[in-house]
Amino acid sequence: MMKAKKISDHIWSLKTWMIIPIHVWVVVEEDGVTLVDAGMPVMAKGIMKFINQLNAGPLRRILLTHGHSDHVGAVKSILKNNDVPVYAHQIEIPYMEGEIVYPKRKKLESNLPKKLSQPLLEDKTGNMQPIGGLTPIFTPGHSPGHVVYYHEKDQILLGGDLFTSKKGKLQPPMPMFTADMDQAVKSASVISKLKPKLLEVCHGNAVERPADQLENYIRSMEIKLGGGLS
Repeated sequence: MMKAKKISDHIWSLKTWMIIPIHVWVVVEEDGVTLVDAGMPVMAKGIMKFINQLNAGPLRRILLTHGHSDHVGAVKSILKNNDVPVYAHQIEIPYMEGEIVYPKRKKLESNLPKKLSQPLLEDKTGNMQPIGGLTPIFTPGHSPGHVVYYHEKDQILLGGDLFTSKKGKLQPPMPMFTADMDQAVKSASVISKLKPKLLEVCHGNAVERPADQLENYIRSMEIKLGGGLS
């Protein structure tokens, strides 16, 4: 069963439980809607049912924070009846298409078919260009090509697996599935630059004003990682 919650003027969070919570996000745009992440395969029907009932226009694009199986699972089913582009960071694509083994994994993961996804566009300085109402920001660590998406108008940060949360507090991404925790903690500084009103994470509840917690989060992670980030 999927639970929908409106978290801002333009953004809805869709949540299901599969041992742990899994969130995806529907963003209302001028030309329809954007889906950020696609959860597990069983979520496909519920995602599309919600988008259709929302009556805010058709699905226009799917944006991925990264290519782990619990973030791309519904993509193929959704694309059967919706011919829309799928975007991810160019660094992430060969990992999720099974060309390169994800760090700390033992075998290739063909989580999406080859050439199904396209890279997020970058400007001449290497910053990713806005897409719809969202700005992608490169935040490697949990995976090599992890990105977060910032909705500036609503001041909402869709954080994927950059963090988890517990009782409204910032928590690190799950270590077992994180490629480089040191790098992931460094990427956390994005919230001090953006200072979002709300941080949404895939596995956990939203965190209000996460920048207020960042100093304590980094300090606690430095201790866990052995006295300091290299």
